[in-house]
Amino acid sequence: MAWLKPRTAAWADLLDVPRPVLEVVLPSRDYRQVKVKPDHAEQFDALPAAAKAVRVMDFDRAGRAAYEAANEAMLSSVDEMVAVWDGQPGTGSGGTAEVVAEARARGLKVTVIWPDGVARD
Repeated sequence: MAWLKPRTAAWADLLDVPRPVLEVVLPSRDYRQVKVKPDHAEQFDALPAAAKAVRVMDFDRAGRAAYEAANEAMLSSVDEMVAVWDGQPGTGSGGTAEVVAEARARGLKVTVIWPDGVARD
């Protein structure tokens, strides 16, 4: 099972889900530095710390190509996906909407969750 991260800290709550095999795929070497807001850093850091494996794509900078590569790496190595997603359409390739659609097209079991009271940043 793999986990997707939206642009909110709500995904950190997933650590309490029983029996997950958490594998973190980061799209770029600078992802944490440039994409994680300081008030979300502690929650973000909990994911790699709890993960069975952490993979960082071979991109120096976060961007669409890095996100697409991370999505493909994840989809090619899982049987099931849990996506923390608000269900809104994507703004381009590499986003959560696109990877959920691709996972479904590949026949993967996809569970979409969005915690009550959470809003996108």
